[in-house]
Formats: sequence, structure tokens, C-alpha cells
Amino acid sequence: MANRKVNDLTPGARLEECANSAVDIAKKAKRNRKSLSGHNYYGNKLVDLRADATNAFSELAAHSVGDTTALAELIQLVFASGTASSKRLSAKRELEFALRTTWKQPKPETRAVETSAAFFPITILAQANRGYITAIGRQINGCSQNEWYDGCAVMMRRLLEISINESYEAKGIATKIKSADGNYLHLTDLISAALSEPKLSLSRNAKKALPRLRDIGHMSAHGRYFLARREDVEKLQPQFRVVIEEFLHHAALL
Repeated sequence: MANRKVNDLTPGARLEECANSAVDIAKKAKRNRKSLSGHNYYGNKLVDLRADATNAFSELAAHSVGDTTALAELIQLVFASGTASSKRLSAKRELEFALRTTWKQPKPETRAVETSAAFFPITILAQANRGYITAIGRQINGCSQNEWYDGCAVMMRRLLEISINESYEAKGIATKIKSADGNYLHLTDLISAALSEPKLSLSRNAKKALPRLRDIGHMSAHGRYFLARREDVEKLQPQFRVVIEEFLHHAALL
């Protein structure tokens, strides 16, 4: 970074300097024929820059879910080891533009919903490099922010289904969760299969959480008289994150 003390910079300025450094380190790695994903100076430096950028991002004033998601996706492109040079540079420029315009001033009207907007960290989902996964996460956060808790629970259910499917596909055992006609099983059967699948070897916390996540998804999607409340989804928030991250790790997407 520049000679200015890091602590003297605003979160936006720190994030911008990290992005510039990421582009620079990527150029040097390419010139020296070093892999950014390898255990070397360039790869380790990019990891450090990504951590600094993530911390700066978390300190920015709250904005709308759409603005937050867009910035998170740009950060992912700038600091991912596999991003092509041209895409990295383009993302860096878009990131700078966003920081100097949309994110230049805080938006007081959105500060009250900062916690709701971050029901699931988009920066985590963006690492998967699957647009549909990030889009579902955006909808989960949007529903939570707007207090549409049935919608939030239903989208949580959908992300859970997709994450399980992705993990089975990555392990080469997708046929275990498909019916005779080749379609994926419904959530109840997916969870039953995952709980006993030795190639996944789920953690104790994930095993405890899965039935609870299944039930809230079912009730919000199919319960005639059930209307989810804030406490219904918020009490499952930590468990949901644990389960989704675990399946995405098994899917080699994180």
C-alpha cells in the first residue's frame, strides 16, 4: 500500500488500495510465471490483500442489498486467484467507480437494516463462482431486510437443496440422490441421504441443524396457516450458515 498509515484511511480508501495492490501483484506473478493459487510470495500476498479488503468491506456503511451484493461480487473477482487479467482489471475499475460514487457517502436510511441485509454474507457465496448461488443469497438477504420471512425461509430451502446437489455432484455420487427418471429428490429425501452419506461425513452441528432447516422450509412453502416470523428465521441463521458452508466446501466451491 501507499506510505499513508492504514488507520488514517477510510474503509473505502483501504479497499481501493487493496484492489490496486491485487492487480499489481497479479501482474508480477504472471511476469514471473508464478501461480496465484500456489504457496508462494504472490499467492500468499493475494490472500493477505483479500483479508484486508474483506475487513474494509465489513466496515463500510450499510447500503441496499443490491448495492452490497454488487460490491461483494466485484471484490470476489478482484481478489480471486483464478480471475483472468482482463477481468481483474475491469472489476477493479468498476469497484473504484462504485466506491467513489454509490459508496462515497453513507445512506442513513439503510443503517437500521444492516444486520438484516447480511443474513448470509454474500462474500462467501460469491467465492463459489456460481451466479445462481449468489442470486439466491441476494434474495435471502432481500427478504430478510424487507421482513418477508416466509420468502426468506423458502429461499433458504432452495439454497440448501442446491448446496446438497452440488456436493453430491462434486463427489461423483449424484445418482444416489436422483429418482428413476433422473430428477433430483425432494428436500426431505435429500437430507435423509446426506445424513447417512459416508463420503460427506457431516459435522455434528450440521446434522443437528438439517432437520430444523427442513421443517421451516416446508412450513413456509406448504403450511396453509403458518406465517414465519422474524424469530423463526433468525434463530436458524447461524445454523444455516454452518450447513451451507459445509456443503459448499464438500462441493469444492469454497
